[in-house]
Amino acid sequence: MRDYDEVTAFLGDWGPFQRLIFFLLSASIIPNGFNGMSVLFLAGAPEHRCLVPDTVNLSSAWRNNSIPLETKDGRQVPQSCRRYRLTTIANFSALGLEPGLDVDLGQLEQESCLDGWEYSNDVFLSTIVTEWNLVCEDDWKTPLTTSLFFVGVLCGSFVSGQLSDRFGRKKVLFATMAVQTGFSFVQIFSTSWEMFTVLFVIVGMGQISNYVVAFILGTEILSKSVRIIFSTLGVCTFFAIGYMVLPLFAYFIRDWRMLLLALTLPGVLCVPLWWFIPESPRWLISQRRFEEAEQIIQKAAKMNNIVAPAVIFNHLELQELNSLKQQKVFILDLFKTRNIATITVMSVMLWMLTSVGYFALSLNVPNLHGDVYLNCFLSGLIEVPAYFTAWLLLRTLPRRYIIAGVLFWGGGVLLLIQVVPKDYSSVSIALVMLGKFGVTSAFSMLYVFTAELYPTLVRNMAVGTASMASRVGSIIAPYFVYLGAYNRLLPYILMGSLTVLIGIITLFFPESFGVALPESLDQMQKVRGFRCGKKPATSTDREENPKVLITAF
Repeated sequence: MRDYDEVTAFLGDWGPFQRLIFFLLSASIIPNGFNGMSVLFLAGAPEHRCLVPDTVNLSSAWRNNSIPLETKDGRQVPQSCRRYRLTTIANFSALGLEPGLDVDLGQLEQESCLDGWEYSNDVFLSTIVTEWNLVCEDDWKTPLTTSLFFVGVLCGSFVSGQLSDRFGRKKVLFATMAVQTGFSFVQIFSTSWEMFTVLFVIVGMGQISNYVVAFILGTEILSKSVRIIFSTLGVCTFFAIGYMVLPLFAYFIRDWRMLLLALTLPGVLCVPLWWFIPESPRWLISQRRFEEAEQIIQKAAKMNNIVAPAVIFNHLELQELNSLKQQKVFILDLFKTRNIATITVMSVMLWMLTSVGYFALSLNVPNLHGDVYLNCFLSGLIEVPAYFTAWLLLRTLPRRYIIAGVLFWGGGVLLLIQVVPKDYSSVSIALVMLGKFGVTSAFSMLYVFTAELYPTLVRNMAVGTASMASRVGSIIAPYFVYLGAYNRLLPYILMGSLTVLIGIITLFFPESFGVALPESLDQMQKVRGFRCGKKPATSTDREENPKVLITAF
């Protein structure tokens, strides 16, 4: 009995049809790149200080000294959340006393910013922070906004696969595009932080659902040889392109509502893709809709200038795809034995901490020295060589060593930042980008590695559980960035230490490279410390291993 890949092998691997699907599905990911990181500029926090109303009768000297100073990064700057009590300094001003000469400023009583704040317009003209004063006592709302977006991502990743299994890949793909685009547009008219945040959760659900379903659709339509490139380079690289486009939009549009409108419009351009992207023939076959599946393959053959067989799908031959029921599995099967439980716990830790590193480094861009727009562009640009490096390493080297290696690289350079003198900000930025290169490379390899460790029966569940752990990591990540308000180096010390730690733990995984995929829980390799598992008998298994990427979601 032939499987689907054998039945459709006559189409070839890289004809016009495959190229069209590859690039259209990859292009549909571009809006995910800038929507996923748009919070960098929508919720940017400019420099601010307490507002001293013009109605208060103060001399120019007292007005210039109405804000207490504090030491920050070795220099004296005005405090952001305190001012001297206005009634007191107004009395001193009326008496003709001079600040610092007649009055000791250190002894003056202070008060909070009762009249609001004034914000610097050097970087941002308007953000949700300046719109709703998310500073000082309310500064906790900014990281919460980002975390709640990733809560939406968590929920979306949970339901998107189930929806596409029930209603079809194509319908759910475009429905989730509509959710992402539509609710982003509604966000423009937000009248409060609460309204903006609730809508942001829904945008997060649509954003990840679009990504997941496009991934599934591509891996089901494309042939085995193209599938790996699409999964590791196509989807990821086009996400990075969207990431790089974001600071270009933000540089020229510095009002958050207009920026959000500009980021929403490209989603509308995806509407014409409905007439070019077909439904997954595999899904149609699973629904016993053989005629529709055959029509799609016939059109693909015509586009590739290939004569298709008169009968492509033999109903009896493909009956197994519909009649066989896979044995039911439960999440507790991932903890059935001590060995499996150990691998599962380590996988969850690996995914979660790598996710924390990736998103914390991405979200911390505004806190770097230099131009925030250039730094954001570099942060997206560094992902492209990271994905290519991961793809090349996966083809030739043992999994646990290359993942541990890039994690050591990423964590090590992040720990070096604390020894860089403050005057060498360009060196610090370079180290941050090199650190993100390592973390991004590791992140892109986790789907392959985790899928290779588990048997067919629980593979989807294992990867799904680990992926959910990464969403938890993304929810935590904004609070690592938040720690930078207390100490600029603290986020890098924590991220670097945790990245090195998880790199060490990675070395204790069993090796999966060149080893035949396990078909049952009993065949899973043992956790053996630094010792590798069994070597393959043939080189065929080595070529087949990466193909488990089709089960990544």
